[in-house]
Amino acid sequence: PSVLDSFALLSGQLNTLNKVLKHEKTPLLRNQVIIPLVLSPDRDEEIMRQTEGRVPVFSHEVVPDHLRTKPDPEVEEQEKQLITDAARISPDAAQKQIQSLNKMCSNLLEKISKEERESESGGLRQNKQTFNPADTNALVAAVAFGKGLSNRRPPGSGASVQSGQPGAGAIIAGTSGIQQVPMTGAPAQQQPMLAGVQMAPAGQPGK
Repeated sequence: PSVLDSFALLSGQLNTLNKVLKHEKTPLLRNQVIIPLVLSPDRDEEIMRQTEGRVPVFSHEVVPDHLRTKPDPEVEEQEKQLITDAARISPDAAQKQIQSLNKMCSNLLEKISKEERESESGGLRQNKQTFNPADTNALVAAVAFGKGLSNRRPPGSGASVQSGQPGAGAIIAGTSGIQQVPMTGAPAQQQPMLAGVQMAPAGQPGK
């Protein structure tokens, strides 16, 4: 009951206030001018509390901005001109202009989204690797250190030594300054030495 009584009291007061405002003798509030009576550069805690901390002082610097009820004269003139131009246009012409504007905006948005998709795809193409790092590392290791290469040489290479032919000499092709050592009468088990390099026995691939 107490809540209903309070609600009825508030409703009656609001109805009375509306009647007063709608009365023909009541001037329009938009035509009323608010004049600040007290301006102070000092911090006002009451204003801070009422404005939730947005306005700390009520001085001559903030009063024109916070009590302004009309736009600037230049903006007001532009607004009036726009309203006049809009009133001259027929509803059909206005609808056509709205449709054309919506079409232009849709085309512009589509172009922007297309450019974004192309830029994203281009960035992905640039960031995509065109080589396999494992293969590159394996190739570099093979060229630099011989890693992974086979130690077997093809038959008929100059490194093999024929011990069955008497008077045959072991010569390493393409090497200058290497002494040729004859192998006449050398046993098959003997391993000749060429300039301090031990040769592989016959029938075994050279290393």
